[in-house]
Amino acid sequence: NPTGVDPTEEQWREIAAVMQERKLVPLMDSAYQGYASGSLDKDAFATRLFMSMGFEFYMCQSFAKNLGLYGERIGMLHVVCASADAAKAVLSQLKMVIRPMYSSPPIHGALLVERILGDPASLAAWKAELTSMAERILEVRSLLRKGLEEKGTPGTWNHITDQIGMFSYTGLTENQCERLIAEHHIYLLKSGRISLAGLNTGNMQYMVDAVDEVVRACPP
Repeated sequence: NPTGVDPTEEQWREIAAVMQERKLVPLMDSAYQGYASGSLDKDAFATRLFMSMGFEFYMCQSFAKNLGLYGERIGMLHVVCASADAAKAVLSQLKMVIRPMYSSPPIHGALLVERILGDPASLAAWKAELTSMAERILEVRSLLRKGLEEKGTPGTWNHITDQIGMFSYTGLTENQCERLIAEHHIYLLKSGRISLAGLNTGNMQYMVDAVDEVVRACPP
């Protein structure tokens, strides 16, 4: 989801129970595995929970973010089926869908992923780098929230650390966002959604001061 606010493990169990009771077929999205928390296993919790409960479901997986392959847009659709016969039937339907759309997907990105995941040394290096990337984003979130709270910026800022991933809904209004762009040259969507990847210890205070200024200049 675009907010970056994930359910807790207990909330996932409650969601799964309701979906199982209503016999729903989930469509899951894994775009940040390993990049959200720094752990591939922790970020796979929901998917593995649904599998353990016997769900048949769709799962969209992307390596664009966690392998830095934005230009390749490498991803896939997994379909978890209850039987080999069901899997065969689903595959035949998927082939009918993709044939008129793209028929054969680009292979370059897939080969890069295969090379990294298929080599123990490369896999270990990627996991270490992934953890480092995730920890940096978590640190940026923590510093931004701390800076705004210590400055006494009006509003609540816990949502910054409640969210995960590279993007954050700042909670800023459209007027505040426009002022942040025009006066401070900090660029974000008018919805308040911003990429945190450009923040670091060198520019964090500028960000904090700018957000504080626009919040006080354009109260909601």
